[in-house]
Amino acid sequence: MDYLGMLQQLLKGSGITIIVFCATYVMALPLGMLVTLGVRCRFKPLKAVLNFYIYIMRGTPLMLQIFTIFYGLPFLPVVGPYLTLTSRMAAALIAFTLNYAAYFAEIFRGGLLAVDKGQYEAAKVLGLNRTQTMFRIIFPQMFRVALPSLANETITLVKDTSLVFVIGMGDLLEAAKNIANAQATILPYFFCMIFYLILTTVPAIIFKKLEKKYSFQ
Repeated sequence: MDYLGMLQQLLKGSGITIIVFCATYVMALPLGMLVTLGVRCRFKPLKAVLNFYIYIMRGTPLMLQIFTIFYGLPFLPVVGPYLTLTSRMAAALIAFTLNYAAYFAEIFRGGLLAVDKGQYEAAKVLGLNRTQTMFRIIFPQMFRVALPSLANETITLVKDTSLVFVIGMGDLLEAAKNIANAQATILPYFFCMIFYLILTTVPAIIFKKLEKKYSFQ
């Protein structure tokens, strides 16, 4: 059995997994924050639309959302010319970003609700405007409260990247499956599990350090 070749294919597949994870995280975090702020605004039509968006994203399976975007968006007149059936990465990133932004939005909302209202009053007494209050007082406290939930969602995202397998992307799981089928062995799946454990351990360690740092503030 060619172990070196197996590891090379798994490393190549893990590259796709890491790209999907990093791109999703970079896009979903700020989008989730914007959705949170939109849900808290006084413009009721916007609140209704965003609440419905969160309801849909959290109430339907991510795999179904990937299928819907991958097979559905190319047929829309506006999006179709730019998103063809071969745009697997684009479809995956759209689905993951929209899905995880909804979950991040709820995490941030919970963090904001956990901040005592007296903090807003204290900031007002100090003469801080709304922007200064949010960035200097509220967001740091919200972030500290949201850290454990963000850590769990981050680890879940690492594992959920395996769902791109369903639209034929050559991720880590797809690579393991192809090797297992070609060599008639389940060994690639064990290596695949080790790769996923490593990929989930890294953010877990980072978040543990962040929680330890902010717990004393």
